[in-house]
Amino acid sequence: MSARKVLALLSGSGLGAWAVPQAAYARYPWEFPTPVTPIAKETLWVHNIFLGFISIVFVVVLSVMLYSLFFHRKSRGVKPANFTAPRTKLQFALSIIPFLILAFVDYVVMGIPAYHAVLASANTRSGAKMVVKVTGMQWKWQYQYPGLHIKYYSTISTPQAQIHDLARKNPHFLRQVNHPLVLPVNEKIRVILMSKDVIHSWWVPAFGVKEDSIPGFLRETWLKIDKPGVYRGQCAELCGVGHAFMPVVVDAVSDDQFKQWVGQEQARERAQKAEEAAATSVTYTEAQLVARGQKVFTGNCAACHQPSGMGIPGTFPPISAGHPFSAAPAMIAKLRSRGFITPAGRIVEGPVANHIGIVLDGIAGTPMPAFGSSLSNLDIASVITFERNSFGNHTGDVIQPAQVQAARAAAQKP
Repeated sequence: MSARKVLALLSGSGLGAWAVPQAAYARYPWEFPTPVTPIAKETLWVHNIFLGFISIVFVVVLSVMLYSLFFHRKSRGVKPANFTAPRTKLQFALSIIPFLILAFVDYVVMGIPAYHAVLASANTRSGAKMVVKVTGMQWKWQYQYPGLHIKYYSTISTPQAQIHDLARKNPHFLRQVNHPLVLPVNEKIRVILMSKDVIHSWWVPAFGVKEDSIPGFLRETWLKIDKPGVYRGQCAELCGVGHAFMPVVVDAVSDDQFKQWVGQEQARERAQKAEEAAATSVTYTEAQLVARGQKVFTGNCAACHQPSGMGIPGTFPPISAGHPFSAAPAMIAKLRSRGFITPAGRIVEGPVANHIGIVLDGIAGTPMPAFGSSLSNLDIASVITFERNSFGNHTGDVIQPAQVQAARAAAQKP
């Protein structure tokens, strides 16, 4: 009789029916979410085997213990045994049989399914028709489809008012993004993970996948989603102050819907590249740049510098006027070397060229990341213009995309 049939029989015995596969598909709030990939189903199956057998062991051992306590108690005149080691055949059997049972459960009942699950999860290439590259960074995800020439960033889109308890939270609080990962159902997809800064972990419970993205290493996993739907997860590795703001949202769609999305996404990227190419020859008004820069700031900068521009003392400098910044001497030295002005302590008071360089390249040894690879010339020009003319700052500086392009070109020269 197969292990699955044995557990099916156990489920009808009343011996913890909640612990077997029939009850594991999200019937109760403390159980696994409904699995929608082969890896998740295999993981859940192994979990249920283990839980079923330890429930049996628990009941049997507890029964023997209660029986012994009741029928062999001192008040009934039972005398304690005086041996310290097995002597008779029965005593040897009672000592060895539990060990053999546990070894059988560990290496056969648990070991074989677990080994099969590990082999299955490691088989990332066989049958995979599409590759998706996932890159973690502080604090967002980059998704890339190499074979389809699509690449974009996915950042949290939960309104700041909800994050700061100024508005009622919706059911998907901190689990909303501006651009989810879109994948077709019923197709094996190879997922390659990497990181640009620190260790992150891409985790979607319904997929049974929790894979670390580590700087300098390529990690792999695979997905084959059974049914359409929106599946949510998050970064599961503490990666800094913005760790809570790295949700994962996957939109699983039919093959026809996925092809339609690919066409729309490729058209969007072509339009974006055309806009970026034309931006360096266009002169934008301050109002245009500030309006766009506010959106860029909210999506990329507000998690650290805060929506108010006040920053976080000792960690993230304030952008708001009249708020000096203090931190460890080593950090202050790095900031000064890149144009951080003291005693006022606001980067927006420094030279425009320094401000552009900081946004483009970040500041090594501090939490300030480089945005040169993730933001366009127009986005960088917009957010710098916004910062230098908001939060009580009135520099009057209007930065054009051509200035950012010139800074990029200068940085690339040997």
